[in-house]
Amino acid sequence: MLNFRILEYGSCDYHTMLDLRNEVLRKPLGLTFSDEQLQKEINDIFIAGFTTVNDKEMLAGCCILTPISEDTVQLRQMAVSPALQGKGAGSEIIMFAETYARNNNFTILTMHARKEAIGFYLKLNYEIRGEEFTEVGIPHYEMRKTLK
Repeated sequence: MLNFRILEYGSCDYHTMLDLRNEVLRKPLGLTFSDEQLQKEINDIFIAGFTTVNDKEMLAGCCILTPISEDTVQLRQMAVSPALQGKGAGSEIIMFAETYARNNNFTILTMHARKEAIGFYLKLNYEIRGEEFTEVGIPHYEMRKTLK
């Protein structure tokens, strides 16, 4: 069971989250974050799930919610620590993000999901919308879920 926090842009925990996002999402593609990309995140919602390992708190995973419209929020930059992948942390993060979105009057959660992650999101009742497209050099699909 993860302990969740909403992080403040630029905080120490935000930088820990940035390191995880870099390790899991960017480095494998030979990419890094630019200052301009990070500046665009200033109004986003940063969700981080922490766990305790050997009496030390560790960032298990994270995601970002970016409001798109009054009723729609986009899930971005979903990342789980490699040591915890396949152990339920990702599902916990999504469930927390959905609850947060719902509690803040969003009714649709959308995302650009990497093709390799489609099965994970389908199990959580997300639907594929449209055709495959390329983003950051790899195949993605738009996926969405109506939050009830």
